[in-house]
Amino acid sequence: MSNKTSCHQARINWRSGQPYSEQFSDVYFSSENGLNETRHVFLAHNQLEKRWQGLTSNHFTITETGFGTGLNFLCASQLWNKTAPTTARLHFVSIEKYPLSFTNLSRALELWPELIKERDQLLTQYQMLTNGFNRLIFDHGRITLTLLVGDVGDMLLQLKANVDAWFLDGFAPTKNPEMWQSSLFNCMAKLSHGETTFATFTSAGEVRRGLEKSGFTVNKVAGFGRKREMLCGQYTKSFHAQLKTPERRAIVIGGGIAGCASAHTLASRGWQVCLIERHATLAQETSGNPVAVLYPRLAGKGNALSRLALSGFLYTSRLLQQLGLNHMEYDACGLLQLGFDARESARCKTIAEQGLPTELVRFVDKGNASKLAGTGLMHDGLYFPSAGWVDPTAFCKALAKHNNIAILTSSYALKILRNGELWQVWDKDNLLAEAPVLIIAGANDTANFEQSAHLLLEPVRGQITFVNATANSRKLKTVICADGYISPSISGKHCLGATFSPGDTSTDIRTKDHQANLAMLRRTAPELHQSLKSQPATGRAALRCATSDYLPLVGQLLDSTALTAKPPRHNADSTCLPWLEGLYVNTGHGSKGLITAPLGAELLASMICGEPTPIDAKLLAALDPNRFLLRKLGLRRLMTNVAIR
Repeated sequence: MSNKTSCHQARINWRSGQPYSEQFSDVYFSSENGLNETRHVFLAHNQLEKRWQGLTSNHFTITETGFGTGLNFLCASQLWNKTAPTTARLHFVSIEKYPLSFTNLSRALELWPELIKERDQLLTQYQMLTNGFNRLIFDHGRITLTLLVGDVGDMLLQLKANVDAWFLDGFAPTKNPEMWQSSLFNCMAKLSHGETTFATFTSAGEVRRGLEKSGFTVNKVAGFGRKREMLCGQYTKSFHAQLKTPERRAIVIGGGIAGCASAHTLASRGWQVCLIERHATLAQETSGNPVAVLYPRLAGKGNALSRLALSGFLYTSRLLQQLGLNHMEYDACGLLQLGFDARESARCKTIAEQGLPTELVRFVDKGNASKLAGTGLMHDGLYFPSAGWVDPTAFCKALAKHNNIAILTSSYALKILRNGELWQVWDKDNLLAEAPVLIIAGANDTANFEQSAHLLLEPVRGQITFVNATANSRKLKTVICADGYISPSISGKHCLGATFSPGDTSTDIRTKDHQANLAMLRRTAPELHQSLKSQPATGRAALRCATSDYLPLVGQLLDSTALTAKPPRHNADSTCLPWLEGLYVNTGHGSKGLITAPLGAELLASMICGEPTPIDAKLLAALDPNRFLLRKLGLRRLMTNVAIR
């Protein structure tokens, strides 16, 4: 994947009220009737109405080359809601190198008043797009749009999906020859199965020959309007079989953010989920902190940590909007990340130069930062307008509030066993639950199970501090973040945090930790420090669960005993590894669980159900929970494909 996180927007001319691409000197849709063109070319010639009326699968995947104005997506969504079973999910994956701005997209879609419902839903989430994978979820998961911003060749190589229908809708081969290459057709073949269809407006000979060479049967049929001919057809080979989804029952161990999010993503797909929590109520460990800061810590380079932070922040932000938490549970009040020393100042400036959307982040000098915050600040920094704070307990309860989730509290999972095709979870003497799929999301307790004991997890103590707000401190309008953070006044108190003590497993409250949290203010916001330094401090300490590379562990587990006893041969691939069928983990999120655990949950659900994944293949491999074991056994060669088998 590219190190660049910003995306280049489409350059648009408006001609007779219709959008025209300056980059490709071509129209986005037929001047005769773009809506009917979409229905004729892509919906009818992929036989979607008939296929969806008789759909037996739980999901259907369309992949499109060229999102453009989103017209094809909206038409497909409308037809899906009219014809497909209410229990099925549509995954629409679309690749676009030059996405339209929000303004241009909105203007273009005003041409189609019959799509107003679908248009409005799209526009509510069509914001803060970045290079790579952007996942947008509609109608509580009934329709998912995964918008891949970048070059079509790069994006298809990073896509893990099982495609049922292709919409080939890039600009004409004569206008955009770079897209219509053999690499495109080869990637299509690798993502297709024996029932995959395609349709395209073009009838160009090089397109027909390229598709045929890659294994597609190609038919030349009547085109739309003045377009005499178009192509459609079906894949004739099968590189891989359709994934068989197990019986839709699952167990999730752990009632924090990772566990509740994992239960939520499966429940929203129609699964019956048993959520097991050892405490009397949900969110009692680190997820029990009353305030958590929601923002992405970005790096100057687009490494895995930075890309995960950005994708996770955007995913969690959209999820919070859908859950409808109130203003006492979630507030996108904005966040200032200050360049409090030379290194941080340089990082902030580098990120500001990446060209990310200004509605996501922008650089501000200390004067403007002070105005945004409502208090005097000592440093320049980055301003994240849509960042803020969340009540993790309220977040967990909202995630777990689903008719398909049964919550089993005061139940300590001590042992897991495989019984035929089912996983069983036991306390000391009793069977708590059994199901074909089990997700362990128990933070540091994850390593207590025999099957996950090889995971390298480390407890990290963190203490937060609460002080009463004063007349002056109530003026604080945003979260301030430096080598710590302070929230605005919430129910009359500010939250400051958090200390970072690896290996320390005590949860006692320490005066020195309160002092350390308050010291951040003295260096960055002296007015605020002066106002709060004499206020009595209370607090809470909990143990985060971290990894040595600061990336979480998300994915299916390997049988470490079998792998250690008999490592695969040199020429083996990931399919030869001893996988523990139906056993997954979502853990090791450290201090970033608010932004990484929900995305990890969506990733797991996609993997379990055989749906397109919400992140690229390289990031998927970087999160694989078996990576430390594979390195230890000298199997680094399998690292790049172990998670994308």
